[in-house]
Amino acid sequence: MNIDIMAGDITQQKTDAIIISFFEGKKAPDRDVVIIDKALRGVISRLIKNGQINGKLDEVNIIHSLGEISADHVVVVGMGKKKELTIDRIRGAFAVVCRQLRKQRVNNIAIATNCVRTNHISPTDSVQAMTEGALLGLYSFRKHITEKKDKPIEIKNMTIVIDNKADVHRLENSIGRGKILAEAAILARDMVNEPANYMTPTDMAEVATRLATEHNLELTILDEEEMRKLGMGALLGVAQGSCQEPKFIILDYKGRNGDEVDISLVGKGITFDSGGISIKPSNKMEEMKTDMAGGAAIIAAMVAIARLNLKINITAIVPAVENLPGGTALKPGDVLVAMTGKTIEIISTDAEGRLILADALGYANKLKAKRIIDVATLTGACQVALGSVCTGVFGNNQQLLDALISAGNKAGEYMWQMPMYDEYKEQNESDIADIKNAARGGAGAITAAQFLAEFAGSTPWVHLDIAGTSIVDKERKYYTKGATGVPVRTIVNLVMAISSRR
Repeated sequence: MNIDIMAGDITQQKTDAIIISFFEGKKAPDRDVVIIDKALRGVISRLIKNGQINGKLDEVNIIHSLGEISADHVVVVGMGKKKELTIDRIRGAFAVVCRQLRKQRVNNIAIATNCVRTNHISPTDSVQAMTEGALLGLYSFRKHITEKKDKPIEIKNMTIVIDNKADVHRLENSIGRGKILAEAAILARDMVNEPANYMTPTDMAEVATRLATEHNLELTILDEEEMRKLGMGALLGVAQGSCQEPKFIILDYKGRNGDEVDISLVGKGITFDSGGISIKPSNKMEEMKTDMAGGAAIIAAMVAIARLNLKINITAIVPAVENLPGGTALKPGDVLVAMTGKTIEIISTDAEGRLILADALGYANKLKAKRIIDVATLTGACQVALGSVCTGVFGNNQQLLDALISAGNKAGEYMWQMPMYDEYKEQNESDIADIKNAARGGAGAITAAQFLAEFAGSTPWVHLDIAGTSIVDKERKYYTKGATGVPVRTIVNLVMAISSRR
């Protein structure tokens, strides 16, 4: 969809639909809408008075203009109570209204000034939120659907119409930033929604190769032999049950002088997780193609970082493997040796994500990264605890944790800090190795994070468990059924904040 901004008279726009906003509890249109209401002979005022338009959040009312103005329709989107308005509510409301207009087979829309002048929220934030909401809310994944008759008509153009020409350039930058963030999240969604036979470790490496070329990122891909030389026994232990060769993907973005790595981003890339010998139940096993959502998020975030030209150095690490129960597969009771030299007793081969991350974290520390952030669909326990609304956040550095949670709030990708008390470490103690890969006794998301902490060491580190938030089973706000792209926009917001402080 093309999104632009212009100064002019909204009533003169030759478009399929004009969007205006309305707050719950108001008794009449605001001053920016009065001209539209007059042109429509007061129909908006009458509908408000009759209670047919009440401004409840995400309520959509479509009014036919009957030729009174250039646009075919005027659409009133409810923004809820004015004092409760947030950037994320704007993002969600525009996703909802755009989806509704697509069902009406609308091709072109224009947005009135009153949507931009919204409460205590700046026009730049408001315009960025509209852009993100529209693009994310209209997302669909139809790559493997051959039947075309049900394909929706797409909205091709969205124009934001404002009063002051002097504001156009500033708000164009907001649109540009919103597009970069939304398109990065959509890239992650596309990767996660792919079937596992279309997104093997090799396929994931090929996607990274293409994106590195397009966005001037440095790329290194380690093969199995190179990983073996580095002592990545934990990762290779997971990979040994599959005929698909593992790939260790490294992307470097150099946005400033110097070789220091300001942040290392690590993403779990299990392209399919059967559970291995500790095989999962068959019910919903098809969703295990999404177990590489952390890796997809990190790759997509790197694209956005490069497009934004941020003055920071980032290294992304994505260990990509399949976890299958072949004849050579890892077994419960085996002992693996990680890159750091730490030995790991295998209790469950379905606790494989932490094994590949152990070597990825070890590699990040070898680079002497100043900060490490890992993203993983790590535990069902986190999904049980927080559902599909909040990502569980764990770490060893409160300043970094606070910054990441703030970045998530700005993105509307909610983060909830979980405890990391030392007492939880006891559940990971092994009788025959340095540590075991699965604890018993509850608190599975925390003990998994404590396992990772052993490999993050003293480096400031945050772990995001996106097991519950990486996919949704129905439309919600700007999420559509399937992959969400969480936490791409959070990661990019955090990197923007850190780079701006340099």
